Amino acid sequence: MRFSRRGLFKASTVLMAGAASGVAQQNPGGAATLDRLVRSQADPNRRILLQGGVVLSLDPKVGDFEKADVLIEGSKIAAVGPNLAAARSAVVVNAADRIVMPGFIDTHHHQYETLLRSILADGGLGLAGDGPKNYISVIQGIFTPVYRPEDAYISELVASLNQINAGVTTTVDTSQVSHSPAHTDACIAGLKESGRRAVFAYAAGMGSASQFPQDITRLRKQYFSSSDQLTLALHAAVNADQWKLARSAGAGIVTHFISGDLQQMKDAGVMGPDVEYIHCTQISESAWKMIADTGGRVSIAPAIEMQMRHGMPPFQAALDHGIRPSLSVDVECNMTADMFSIMRAAFTLQRALVNQRAIAGEKNVPRLLTCRDTIELATIEGARTTRLDSKIGTLTPGKEADIIMLATDRINVFPMNNVPGTVVTLLDTSNVENVFIAGKAMKWQGRLVGVDLNRIRRAIETARDGVLARAKYPRNLFDSCCAPA
Repeated sequence: MRFSRRGLFKASTVLMAGAASGVAQQNPGGAATLDRLVRSQADPNRRILLQGGVVLSLDPKVGDFEKADVLIEGSKIAAVGPNLAAARSAVVVNAADRIVMPGFIDTHHHQYETLLRSILADGGLGLAGDGPKNYISVIQGIFTPVYRPEDAYISELVASLNQINAGVTTTVDTSQVSHSPAHTDACIAGLKESGRRAVFAYAAGMGSASQFPQDITRLRKQYFSSSDQLTLALHAAVNADQWKLARSAGAGIVTHFISGDLQQMKDAGVMGPDVEYIHCTQISESAWKMIADTGGRVSIAPAIEMQMRHGMPPFQAALDHGIRPSLSVDVECNMTADMFSIMRAAFTLQRALVNQRAIAGEKNVPRLLTCRDTIELATIEGARTTRLDSKIGTLTPGKEADIIMLATDRINVFPMNNVPGTVVTLLDTSNVENVFIAGKAMKWQGRLVGVDLNRIRRAIETARDGVLARAKYPRNLFDSCCAPA
């Protein structure tokens, strides 16, 4: 079944046109450059020169530069270095007072829940002691069953646009709402329309119309014959048959693994470097060793794991086993989806725990994460987790031009004294000035390109109202969702 946005909406709710006149009018100083960027989007040979910025390449072979240029040709990075020459046809972007770096990568995000933002901000996961209103009982038990395809679509689109706005150029979407093939197609439609790079981790839904997991075969043929912008994975249980099915479809494997045993998976010979394990907050030493020995990747969602009581985010356990984890935001019904908040949570938590061990008198404590380490978790380690490190994660010539430009001429930054320290400890989403994905300008001078935010807001508010009404869930703007009775 093919998803049709026209079939879902009588009138268009979203404008993602190539023209960006609305943005240009509000940014008159950059209107001419933006116009040239937009007009060049369809040209596979387009050239863009990001000139004179502070370049944080994160590739040790390329290096970092206090002042240098990045040349984009088509969808790829052509060169990085000082005083690059470009053809007359190149669009020159002034990168002065900007940090030019790879886009952030979010390796675990239930994007379908975006219309439920902050609705469970005080709620826990659903473990003993969490109370009757928790993630499992409310989000999965009350709201998710009443989702329609159009609700999934607009949530996917808004989640993706919001993260583009925040400099997150790639995500792993783990939306557990495939109640029917139409729901699945709606999720993919939202991802595609946003223009963002994504791994769609096809997940189970609810009800008799769900075709999980066998529908992955159709999805591969219908949507993922090319892995240019969208990549396919199976969001599977710790289940050998499901993992084998994913591999038969040429898909990666994404699994939530808070606690439990992996011995059966080892015995079945299905563990490998194409498996992403999410959370790992309560797993055994033997499980850690199996993951490390088989090259598995780990995604940690530090803010949610601390807030919702998954357990202590296992940064040190991962690092102690030679695993450099990636970072993820998890669910917007409880927490923000911006990577600056997530990086700060990771940076401060790992250091707090190690520092406490030193204060307690322990000798030979683990090494403290640095700001550069933390940025690498949010970029190149995310690329490795998604198996896209040959394409993204560093500013390396030949890789895709997924690039963000972060403004340093703002009151929350100047005077800038250290680049990694600025990114991790000072910046926020307001500093994300320009965003390029595969060489296309997706955000320019602080505004999303070609996006009618008013229409999108009306669409997601309408979807939210419908979900709450069908769920018979009262909307309360001020009381805690989960206060004791």
